[in-house]
Amino acid sequence: MTSEAAAAVPPERRKIVIATYAGAKMLDVTGPLQAFSEARLEDGRPAYTVVVASESGGLVGTDTGVALDTRTLDAATLRDVDTLLVAGGTLPEPLAQTEALRAALGAYLEWPRRLGSICTGAFILARSGLLDGREATTHWAACAQLAREYPRITVKSDSIFVNSGRIWTSAGVSAGIDMALAMIEQDLSHRAALDVARGLVLFLKRPGGQAQFSIELRQQMQDARGRFDALHLWIRANLDKDLSVPLLAGAAHMSPRNFARVYQRETGLSPARAVELMRIEAARRLLETAGDPIQRIAHRTGFGDDERMRRAFVKTLGVSPNAYRARFGRPSS
Repeated sequence: MTSEAAAAVPPERRKIVIATYAGAKMLDVTGPLQAFSEARLEDGRPAYTVVVASESGGLVGTDTGVALDTRTLDAATLRDVDTLLVAGGTLPEPLAQTEALRAALGAYLEWPRRLGSICTGAFILARSGLLDGREATTHWAACAQLAREYPRITVKSDSIFVNSGRIWTSAGVSAGIDMALAMIEQDLSHRAALDVARGLVLFLKRPGGQAQFSIELRQQMQDARGRFDALHLWIRANLDKDLSVPLLAGAAHMSPRNFARVYQRETGLSPARAVELMRIEAARRLLETAGDPIQRIAHRTGFGDDERMRRAFVKTLGVSPNAYRARFGRPSS
């Protein structure tokens, strides 16, 4: 067979095994399951065979009360496995179930080409020593625990997912879908992953470096008492203004000195940093949905010029506005 003919032969369907246990998060299993099941080769055939497995097989309950039909985690199920994913559960972890699963997986962790975890499934990989010396992530509420219990792991608490060699770890729940999309892109193509995202009506296909939750949600969590909720609404309606501390203090009906001190105490952010984050959030939405030039978006959101906006994006999101739009922007007609 010539090299050209060989290249024209589509790859064999890859086998994905998702390991679960009683009490696992249902979406940790079914999210990636759906994404991989949607993926297609160029000729339209399914790109993956997806198997859900557990220690003993049979019906296994999830955190929702819905039971999933599973195969037994054994050599027959894991024969020819390409990717093995381990689901997570509700914190605190159900140690008995996850320890039993870890023991069942022990003989097979070197079999797959690619090994990964969703949400707190990272703890199962960590207990096996597989994450030692690697970067990894898990649900944001469990990142501190993972770092404390496994100091040899570099925990990336702000990442949607982390790829470290053959091992992948994702943040909580829906981030497993983002990781599955990235795997599909790696295996097949950007177009194949985009087709899956569109088919599932996922507005964004987020990169691993994107923060686990939005800037606005982070601010709401930090200002838990809501003291500055009205001010934050006013800021978002006036991002194109020169939002200096005196102007913000006036809007909050406080003296500038007292405002700066109290705002930092209540939110954990300086007023300038809070405004910058809200501008980034507004610019992100425009980059995702509007066709305006970068310079115009920079003016509309108060950055003033595109270079200032670029520096803010790189510092906070790790990508430039142009790169962000390329990943998440509305496809041109």
